[in-house]
Amino acid sequence: MSDPETAGREHDHRFDRGNPAGERGTRAVAWLTAAMMVVEIAAGWSFNSMALLADGFHMSSHALAIGLSAFAYAAARRFAADTRFAFGTWKIEVLAGFASAVLLLVVVALMVVGSVERLVSPQPIHYQEAMLVAVLGLIVNVVSALVLGHAHHDDHHHAHGHDHDHDSAHPHHRDLNLRSAYVHVLADAATSVLAIAALGGGWLFGWSWLDPAMGLAGALLVAVWARNLLKDTSAVLLDREMDHPVVQEIREVVESRSAAGSLRIADLHVWRVGRGSYACALCLVTDDQSLTPDAVRQWLSVHEEIVHTTIEVNRRS
Repeated sequence: MSDPETAGREHDHRFDRGNPAGERGTRAVAWLTAAMMVVEIAAGWSFNSMALLADGFHMSSHALAIGLSAFAYAAARRFAADTRFAFGTWKIEVLAGFASAVLLLVVVALMVVGSVERLVSPQPIHYQEAMLVAVLGLIVNVVSALVLGHAHHDDHHHAHGHDHDHDSAHPHHRDLNLRSAYVHVLADAATSVLAIAALGGGWLFGWSWLDPAMGLAGALLVAVWARNLLKDTSAVLLDREMDHPVVQEIREVVESRSAAGSLRIADLHVWRVGRGSYACALCLVTDDQSLTPDAVRQWLSVHEEIVHTTIEVNRRS
């Protein structure tokens, strides 16, 4: 005969720890990137540089993606108190990061197609003018990286102030929305460097093939970054968290309270509800007639990252 008991906390807005520095940084970088995007596309078209044009189109996706990141911050903050979101609005930011990664892959495809076309049908390039614009683009990217890097530092410090040491160092606890914006800026900087190298080689040595070749190299680099970002954001969106250390910690807590197999875990589900916050649904089978869900919840309270628990205790007949 079983005696199931369940309990859980009300919605707790501690799950919705925003990142004001990240929001301000992404908003500023979005406007800066959009302005540079217009300059690079116009210059690439005028000077016939595939590397520069690819960098400009690449930057256009970044302007959209970084703008999406800024919008996600604003939306998460606006709806933070809306109780219809059972565990808060943090995943709005993660969803924006996932969308940004998809946009990166679209840009990779455009870069590959354009570069192959220029390899097959070379076009004359105005190297000097194109290089000046590429250098300007790199400067904008460096400034943007510094802005977002400062926001990332503030976020990392914030995490250390709230989580356990082993958790705050975990990469999954970083702001994935901010990281997506940062990856876009780094990808822009990388393609700007490649464009400068390609234009320099063509200008000094007449290697016209270097321009589209660098476009392909940049596409490969961006594809790798996009893949890593997709992997991290999709893991959160699909609740693939059962390999996280907190799961083993929950098991260890239960095992430490079990005497000669008198208590075992029948079912366990753990998922993320905030950057460093987790919910847990735990079903136990025990011989202890006095064990209650509140007692189990008290055991788990030593792990502050577990902010919501649903406990079911079944007793052997």
